[in-house]
Amino acid sequence: METLNAVLPILLYIAAIVLLIVLIIIGIRVLGLLDRVDKVIEDVEGKVESVNNAITTMNKAVSGIANISDSVIFGITSVASKVFNKKRKEEEDKVYE
Repeated sequence: METLNAVLPILLYIAAIVLLIVLIIIGIRVLGLLDRVDKVIEDVEGKVESVNNAITTMNKAVSGIANISDSVIFGITSVASKVFNKKRKEEEDKVYE
């Protein structure tokens, strides 16, 4: 029994030391993994920013084209409505005469 009381604490201390060393190694590897993940995230953020800038530029171009087409369509419809209104007025004037 005395040998068990002497050997058991030594075995527990050895197991604790091994566990501590294993945890330190796992912690170092996790820190390395986090550094690599951080680099990947920064790369993805850069690419997303690039795509976002491209989409913003494309959105501005589409908005400009839409404004131009709206102006052209408004001009055409106003000319057409003036022509048709003029013809209607002439027909109404003929009816009243």
